[in-house]
Amino acid sequence: MELDPARRAAAGEILTRLYADRGEETLQAILALADRHAAALPAHAPRRWDHRDVVLIAYGDQVQMPPEPTLHTLCRFLADHGLDRIINTVHILPFCPYSSDDGFSVIDYRAIDDALGDWSDVQRLGQHVELMFDLVLNHVSQHSEYFQAYRRGQPPYDRFFIEVDPNTDLSAVTRPRSLDLLTKVETDRGTRHVWTTFSDDQIDLNFAEPAVLLEMLDVLLFYVAQGARIVRLDAIAFLWKRIGTDCIHLKETHLVVKLMRLLLDAWAPHVLLLTETNVPHRENVSYFGDGDEAHMVYQFSLPPLLLDALLQQDAGPLHAWLSDLEATAAGTTFLNFTASHDGVGVRPLEGLVPPERLEALVAAVRARGGRVSTRSNPSGADTPYELNISYFDALGEPEGLSPELHVRRFLASQAIMLALRGVPAVYFHSLMGTPNFDAGVEQSGQPRRINRRKYRLDELVDAVFAEGAPQAMVFEGYQRLLAARIAEPAFHPDGAQRILPLNDPAVLALVRTCPQRQRHVLVAANLSDRPRRLDVGGVERKKATGTICRSGPEGASHKMHLSLFSEVAFDADLLSGDRLDDGAAVSLAPFQVAWLPVTGDDL
Repeated sequence: MELDPARRAAAGEILTRLYADRGEETLQAILALADRHAAALPAHAPRRWDHRDVVLIAYGDQVQMPPEPTLHTLCRFLADHGLDRIINTVHILPFCPYSSDDGFSVIDYRAIDDALGDWSDVQRLGQHVELMFDLVLNHVSQHSEYFQAYRRGQPPYDRFFIEVDPNTDLSAVTRPRSLDLLTKVETDRGTRHVWTTFSDDQIDLNFAEPAVLLEMLDVLLFYVAQGARIVRLDAIAFLWKRIGTDCIHLKETHLVVKLMRLLLDAWAPHVLLLTETNVPHRENVSYFGDGDEAHMVYQFSLPPLLLDALLQQDAGPLHAWLSDLEATAAGTTFLNFTASHDGVGVRPLEGLVPPERLEALVAAVRARGGRVSTRSNPSGADTPYELNISYFDALGEPEGLSPELHVRRFLASQAIMLALRGVPAVYFHSLMGTPNFDAGVEQSGQPRRINRRKYRLDELVDAVFAEGAPQAMVFEGYQRLLAARIAEPAFHPDGAQRILPLNDPAVLALVRTCPQRQRHVLVAANLSDRPRRLDVGGVERKKATGTICRSGPEGASHKMHLSLFSEVAFDADLLSGDRLDDGAAVSLAPFQVAWLPVTGDDL
């Protein structure tokens, strides 16, 4: 496949900046590998996103019913319970054969782990939902054929990894772990020390070697051919290494992302690139580039800020951050989430909360049974990097909340996330209200296992359909939230978002507007365990049609003249009339989040 002259020139410039006089030969090799994939690449029209887009994050073996392939079981569970009608995309976490980190230490990029099934099972799932794949491109398993060939000294794999003299000063390197940066390995050429950012089983690839870039581009196009709609670039911030620098967000890394975006725009314009960079906000959004890098960037500051706000019953830092949040460029958006297979990163809080507030958050997580993973900072000290806890249990209380209030507070966090500008991503365990999986931590010694539980199908069904149980209340309430969310055009990811100034730190309020500006929704959230009143000063409520469901734990449903809301409905005496006069107020029950259609001259 060819590139048009403008894209060819841009790709050539990028490759020359990366590889100097090897740039042109690398471009020719890229065009050749694209030709090999041409027949398999789907001819889909470009599509971005709208209010109906919701991503579910799940492992391929999340739901198990031996001896059935687990991807088949997951697909059947989604279809049997109608989840494929309210969730249109599934992020299948790494599904390849692996040796550690629950899939993020890949042995073979082009194979499916035997327990999960095969590519036909992936394609079967793709008949129900769109698919998101991980491209784990920073590192590979020490058991991969790449690394075994490196140890044998076989070209070109003898240049696939980064060898460093252990006496080299690497103190400037930004670390995501409190582990050794170099790992000693034995090769046919003697002892070598190779770069390992994350663990001694995850060997970093050497992107300064063009053959590595070509191999990863080949895998990228292979994933597109297998049905990927979104490709997540795992740990992309650490991709390029240059000794003497901090080895994070280097200009070469951004050039690689630009190149991938350029090639996908030319050959698979329906595919979206998502970067995973668990770093402070300003660094995170740098991966939008000038609208020419990632289509989507994770909203990494949201999970810890939202957790902090609900635990402190104070939206101050969350409100300030949202108020300063700039709209993204055309063709880009955020991926909003509260939980994932990883923990809640706290580096994204840097500059957003004072140290004592971070300390209080760390203490609160420990008090709720969570763990705290650390990283080595340049001074050599270990500092918190990630909070490992189920988001559901993170919003409990050590002395106990009533199950109803615990569920309500958790669903409030999800209702706020779902309403924010961007595409929402829901972790499987948030949808199910899964508590801390302490047994997984004890069995594996890995803190992240606390939020990576795998279910037998019968066990899962029993948990989410046990009448009155917290997991059942979360599952049922979350489904109503999603159904309401995808029905409201004002939640379009490209729609405007206006944060309202309020005097009460326990209340967060914002207005979402659809791109065509015909629809406005007021999102009002009480982050406290006490009733609050929200002044709405002359905002006019629209009458709407349809059945509105109460999403409190009691699960009642009734018709109302409000189009959308979550948690507990407004008091009946506030539902009559079309207009709330200046100075009027709306009552918000503890941990209530309301979605209300509104009109107003300044919206």
